[in-house]
Amino acid sequence: MNFKKIIILSLVALFSIFNLHAENHDTEQNIIERAKEINQKVKQQQADKQANISSEIGKEEPLPLNDPFVGDASLGGANTVSVITNNDEERAQMSLYNFKLVGIMNGEYESFVSLINASGEVVTLQINEELSPGIKLIALKSEKAIFEKDDNAFLVINFKNQIKETSEPF
Repeated sequence: MNFKKIIILSLVALFSIFNLHAENHDTEQNIIERAKEINQKVKQQQADKQANISSEIGKEEPLPLNDPFVGDASLGGANTVSVITNNDEERAQMSLYNFKLVGIMNGEYESFVSLINASGEVVTLQINEELSPGIKLIALKSEKAIFEKDDNAFLVINFKNQIKETSEPF
C-alpha cells in the first residue's frame, strides 16, 4: 500500500511539474506578444503625433538665426550707435565709435569689457588696456565703460550705444 501511495504521489508531482513548466512557457510567450503589441501602439501614437505636428506647421519658412550680441548688424540693418560729439572728424578717427558695448564683467581682482563691431568681431579689454592707440579703458561701472583719450578727455559708452565725450570721467 505504501508503494502505491509513493507511485501515485510521484506521478502527481511529475504531472504538476510538467504543467508548471508548460504554463511558464506560455506566460513568457504572452509577455513577448504583449510587449510587441505595446511597442506597435507606441510607434503608432508617435507617428500620429508627428503627422499632427506636420499638418499644423505646414510649410512655414524657418526663422532666421540671430546673434543677440551682434544686435541689428545680424539683420543687415544700419549701425545704430548714437554718438554725442562735436564734429565728424573726431568720429572718423576714433575707433570706439565703431563698436557697441555688449558686456561688462566686474571681478574682485580683474574687470573686463566686451565690445563688438558691425562685422561681429568681439574685442575684450581689461582695465588699463588700449582699444586703439590713445584710447585706454580706465573704469567700468555696471552700466557703462569709461575710456581715456590722449589729451585728458574721456569717452563714456553705455549699453544704449551712446558715446559721450566728457572732461570728467565720472
